[in-house]
Amino acid sequence: MATQFSPSWISVCTVPFLYYTLLISSFVLLLLSLGDDGHIWYLREALLEAAKCVPTPTAFCVGCVLVARYPSIADPPVILATGYSRELPGNTHAEANALAKARDLSSEQLSEMFPNAAGEDKRTAPPDIDDVLKHADVYTTLEPCSVRTSGLAPCADALVAAKVPRCFIGVGEPDDFVQCEGARKLRDAGCQVVWVKGLEEECLSAARRGHQT
Repeated sequence: MATQFSPSWISVCTVPFLYYTLLISSFVLLLLSLGDDGHIWYLREALLEAAKCVPTPTAFCVGCVLVARYPSIADPPVILATGYSRELPGNTHAEANALAKARDLSSEQLSEMFPNAAGEDKRTAPPDIDDVLKHADVYTTLEPCSVRTSGLAPCADALVAAKVPRCFIGVGEPDDFVQCEGARKLRDAGCQVVWVKGLEEECLSAARRGHQT
């Protein structure tokens, strides 16, 4: 006798399938809309941020750019914030600094950056930075750190807490100081990790600026 499935069981199985199908489709659409040149361009912007770092022999020089399409993937990309190593007081890292600067943006600044978020009636509440970050891509010259010898929170943890959906990385962190598992931590938390090809040597050279060879 053939097995019969109830409509409710089919509905329960179909909803998660449709959700993940839409999620994957959105990610593919984003990749196609930017193309390799677009990702390289933003990563080069991150390299310009890395060049601003004051070099030190005990840490890397890293640059980061946050790019958001808000309120939907159909909206044009906007640079939300940038950051580089030791930009803010303390032994701060690029990704954490970019997040901190994004969170310092006023409601007025966010509304100017993302005019479509207000809707046609212009009476919608201004964009919420936590919601914007959920639509943001991270471009970083070096793999986000997974452990800090200084005791500060790792950048991978900060990106996971911000619920950023995607992270584009120029090169993996070498084990000069610690064994980095930032990419793995991001993937385990559901963040899409994309290794951008073509600028690995530039990103590694920028990271090690000021180190003895």
